[in-house]
Amino acid sequence: MLNGLWLSFFIVASIAGLVRWWGGDPDVWAAMVESLFSMAKLSVDVMLLLFGTLTLWLGFLKIAEQAGLVDILAKLLGPLFAKLMPDVPRGHPALGLITLNFAANGLGLDNAATPIGLKAMRSLQELNPSQSSASNAQILFLVLNASSLTLLPVTIFMYRAQQGAADPTLVFLPILLATSASSLVGLLSVAFMQRLRVWHPVVLAYLVPAALLLGGFMALLATLSATALASLSSLLGNLALFSIIMSFMLLGVARKVPVYETFVEGAKEGFSVAKDLLPYLIAMLCAVGVLRASGALEFGLDGIRWLVEWLQWDSRFVDALPTAMVKPFSGSAARAMLIETMQSQGVDSFAALVAATIQGSTETTFYVLAVYFGAVGIKRARHAVGCALLAELAGVVAAIGVCYWFFG
Repeated sequence: MLNGLWLSFFIVASIAGLVRWWGGDPDVWAAMVESLFSMAKLSVDVMLLLFGTLTLWLGFLKIAEQAGLVDILAKLLGPLFAKLMPDVPRGHPALGLITLNFAANGLGLDNAATPIGLKAMRSLQELNPSQSSASNAQILFLVLNASSLTLLPVTIFMYRAQQGAADPTLVFLPILLATSASSLVGLLSVAFMQRLRVWHPVVLAYLVPAALLLGGFMALLATLSATALASLSSLLGNLALFSIIMSFMLLGVARKVPVYETFVEGAKEGFSVAKDLLPYLIAMLCAVGVLRASGALEFGLDGIRWLVEWLQWDSRFVDALPTAMVKPFSGSAARAMLIETMQSQGVDSFAALVAATIQGSTETTFYVLAVYFGAVGIKRARHAVGCALLAELAGVVAAIGVCYWFFG
């Protein structure tokens, strides 16, 4: 899938370059070649900050794991899992791995969450009576992953900081609201397909307070101006970020965890994860750069923009759509599209803010399906694809709507 997507970028760019050349633009080939080298350099610049970000957060996550936070969360969520995943016995190792995977996703560490998620999927496969067909528990776990459970998108903050944003955490609240919409749609769609009783008192005891809290929070936000919303998003983003770091360390100290040594151990894992990403980042950023330099991307967006304007809608969100269009297929391609949008439109432009929100509230649906199910030999995905794509669509629509609300 990724081979075809990556190759198609170059093929489409070549066709667009030929059209522009025949149309009297002899500089198009020089622009395409120059974009290859500039994007390769940009990839290295991004990776330097990504090394630090992943190393930092996997170090703190290791402290939380050693302090027993994962076990605490697994016990707290045990009654909920018992109703949503009735085929998984209480206390099964898969529940702890699922909780840790959700924690890593919640912190926006998608690359760190993947290895944990694969362990969880293998653990669930041990309970699966079929070797080739996905179980209900596996589908729910995958769809919730595909719905993007991001609560604190530190990697998005990192990309915005690297591109020179005055306030990297400005998109904190928009991402929180959009990802809540995608996760809720993902959960409800799976519940409908699997006949899960989401109205069960135990499930409602978890979901209703969360919904009321989110609803009350949105009602409060509705009373604020756009300037106040941006300021609140910045404040809460930075406050939440530092509060989580301190809670991890204080819990570690309380549980007599050697926090420094544990942090270093986890940081080594982060360094290992980060260094493997550079080839993929270079590949996708260069492909996207060539696509933009050839004029192919602008041509496609102009067609969508014409349709949106014909419908008499505001068309400013159109420049953010490349991120949404490739996100279901490849995280690295969407990351490249996001960075390219920041570069071409401006890091704090409306299009870049929408693209960052989409990136933080959606997931690589087909990639997650291929990797997670492929790792355990699942060939029949059942209703996983439909539910995951529905959650993806909800995340994109919510991201666009929330950004118009916050940034006008």
